[in-house]
Formats: sequence, C-alpha cells, structure tokens
Amino acid sequence: MLTPAENDFLCNTDVGTPMGNLMRRFWIPALLSEELPGPDSDPVRVTLLGEKLIAFRDTDGKVGLVDNYCPHRRASLFFGRNEECGLRCVYHGWKFDVNGDCVDMPSEPAESNFKDKVKITAYPCVEKGDIVWAFMGPADKMAELPHMEWMDVPAENRKIAKLVYECNYIQSIEGEIDTTHAAMLHSRLDSEEKAATATTLGGRYQYKDKAARFFVSEKEHGLLIGARREAEEDSYYWRISRWLYPFYSMIPREPHGTTRLGIWYPMDNENTWVILVLWHKDRPPTDDESREIYACRDLIPGTWYPKQNLSNDYMIDREIQRKETYTGIPTDSGRAQDSAMMETMGKLIDRTHEHLGTSDTAIIAMRKTLTKAARDLEEGIEPYAATHADVYKVRSGGAVLPRDVFFSDDKEVLDDITVA
Repeated sequence: MLTPAENDFLCNTDVGTPMGNLMRRFWIPALLSEELPGPDSDPVRVTLLGEKLIAFRDTDGKVGLVDNYCPHRRASLFFGRNEECGLRCVYHGWKFDVNGDCVDMPSEPAESNFKDKVKITAYPCVEKGDIVWAFMGPADKMAELPHMEWMDVPAENRKIAKLVYECNYIQSIEGEIDTTHAAMLHSRLDSEEKAATATTLGGRYQYKDKAARFFVSEKEHGLLIGARREAEEDSYYWRISRWLYPFYSMIPREPHGTTRLGIWYPMDNENTWVILVLWHKDRPPTDDESREIYACRDLIPGTWYPKQNLSNDYMIDREIQRKETYTGIPTDSGRAQDSAMMETMGKLIDRTHEHLGTSDTAIIAMRKTLTKAARDLEEGIEPYAATHADVYKVRSGGAVLPRDVFFSDDKEVLDDITVA
C-alpha cells in the first residue's frame, strides 16, 4: 500500500508537481490528426495534465496548441475564428499564431506596439502516426519523438481508437499491466472447459492456470514483464508485456501476431485519455484482430465517452452473468469490463486500504520506477528514455518454452519482441 503522500506524489500531474514535471519531459499525444481535418478547420478543446488548451490547424496546415484563455480579458479561444494563419478571439479580435504570438490587435490604435508585447502559452506540435504530439516541457529539453514501430508502418497496417476513462491515469495503467485479471474478468463460464481446444496460446493456458508467477526486469524503456503459467509437463506458457515511460503499455500477444499499445495519459488528475494502437509490421490487422479497436469506437456521439459507462452500470446483464460470461458486462464497447473495474474504484484510489499480492508484482514495480524517475528529476537527473528514442523499439509477446528456458533468454522470443 501507499501512504497518502506517496499516492498524491504518484497521481498528481498538475503544473509544478514532481510527476507533472516528469510527464512534461516526454512528448504527449494531444489529439488525433483527424480531429483537425484541414486548414482553418474548427478549433478543438484539449485538456492535458490539467491545462485547458485549444488546438487548431492554421491556413498553412500547421498545428497550434495554445492556452484556452485569451490574455486580454480571459475569453475562451474555442469560439475564435480560425483564419489567415491565426486564431482570432471573437471578443475584441486579438489574433494569435501557432507560436502563441499576438499578430493582430484591432482594438488598439494602429500606432501601438502593444501586440508585440503579448504572447500566450503555446506548445510545439508534430504529427506522426495519425496523432498530433505536443511537447509541454522546457524548450531546451525537447528531444525526438519515441521511435515506435507503429508510427512508421503503412497507415493500413495500424488501427487507432481513442476514449476517456473517468479516473486517474495511474489506476488506468495498473489495470492494463495487471495481466492476471484477463483469466477472470474477461472469461466466459465455459472458458476453462474449452481451453483444450482453443486456437490461441492465451485461450489454451491462461484459464487453466490463473495464478501466474511474475518476473519483472527494469529496462531503459521501463519494465519488461513475464507472467509464467503451467503448460504441459515439460513446458511453461509465458505472457510477455511491457510498461514504457511514462504512460505506455503493451499487453501480451500471440507469437508473431499483431501488437497493441495502450497510451494512458492524464487529462487531469481525475480523468484519463486513452489511445489504443493495433498494428502489424507486415500486413493490415484482420477484422478479428481489430475487434477491440472497432468496439472502442462505439462512443456517445460527439464525445470520447463510451456508451457503456458508470451512469448505466456498463449495461451489465445479470442473466448473462449467471449463464454465459463471468461479469455479465457486454464487450460491445470494447473496454467496458476494464473501465467498470477502474472507474468504480473512484476517481482517485485511496491506496492505504490495498492488500497487494504476488500477482501485483508488476504494479508495485511500475509505481516504484515511475516515482523514482520523478524523484531523480527533482535532483536534476533527467529521464533517460525521454532523450533516447530508440529504447521504444520493442513489442510484447507470448511463447511456450521448455521449463529450463527463461523467456528473456530465448533467441526466438527476443527476436519477436524486439524491433529490428
């Protein structure tokens, strides 16, 4: 368990907090490129790390991410006119470019140079992999975007979904790297019975042995996590996942199959943006492989909130729970079973009441590693991963191996979970 002070340190990413400062050393997904479909398209509200911002694409196609509030009288720039390479506040006409510079001030005399003295917060943006990325940290600490495989595959080889979790980002990450829950939360009542004829390794072994043994190694990118289960008498089944600084996860996958990345980053301290990316290095994902992505796009119209949510108890069906699935929560919206667990813990968990076991090994390691990185930054030690983009050239994986072979020692496994 964590003390209240330790919990606040880990969960609070507001401006000026140690964890907020750490987050701002990394590039952060601001929004999907499709949300700004063309030059001079509609401005978009964006909240990141507790800051209220406005994103817009100017006449030349450049993306700006600026303070929501006009510095004149604090009117919202969301209502601004996106025109002629700038966003113009409709209150008095002050206009700002993508760099945050005031380029026009019609409410002041023509001879005034006041506009040259006014600037608003603006964060540098780049587009890669269908996402607009923003750097919210000190300008002299800005490095390359992480070198992630999915950013460079052909567009048809990746699929992306975006949604919101109504809880703190840490419990969202914890839910993702807690791979033991899949054998319970996502199971059907006949999952164990059907395991013998399952066509996937996960279906074959994880329902038969629910008490995985965890092995966690600290890496330059974050954590490499191996969960070992009983397979045959002479073998173990390994589910291999990753947590990557500061808010990425890769869940276990079938050997040589598609990889799925989760990005769990703070909107504010009580809400989390979630972006899921599914890809294959050589081919487009199949419809069957893409089911979660398709389902996660089933949102309340005009929002990023799933149709199955806290307000309707995630559409739980108690009769289905009795007869068909472990939870009775349908998976039509993709993440409903997971979000039901994360969000009903409360916006921010009181971790003084936890009782952690061996299955929480990866969660404990992630908390310690992330906290240490923020503590180190307070001492002037910059996070290594933020300036070494190649450490992100990894995948997750899965394998059945002889009992005397550790998963990270097997060459075929290493080749499968490493990007060349």
